[in-house]
Amino acid sequence: MPQISKTNSYQTVITTFEMTPGTCQDLLEALTDAYAAFISKQPGFISAGLHVNDAQTRIANYSQWERREDFLAMLRTPEMRERNRRVNELCKSFEPVMYDVAETFGDT
Repeated sequence: MPQISKTNSYQTVITTFEMTPGTCQDLLEALTDAYAAFISKQPGFISAGLHVNDAQTRIANYSQWERREDFLAMLRTPEMRERNRRVNELCKSFEPVMYDVAETFGDT
């Protein structure tokens, strides 16, 4: 489970995917399989979550990594490059963006 805190030194990556309701479930299954079978086993992986909007036109992915370099190394692997080609076929667009936690509120 993600731990969101300004004091963490983790690399936060938020990726948004835009798709049609007709491909949402297929994309969600592809992402779930990618995390279960590959991404979660990569060096530096800490945690992740997948979120689907009620219209099934967007998926948001929140992930945490020990270091920026760990996330980038995972993206460069042949397996992830192949998986991303499949993901690209299922959605209109997707964009991973690295963030630093600027502030938190409530229980963290």
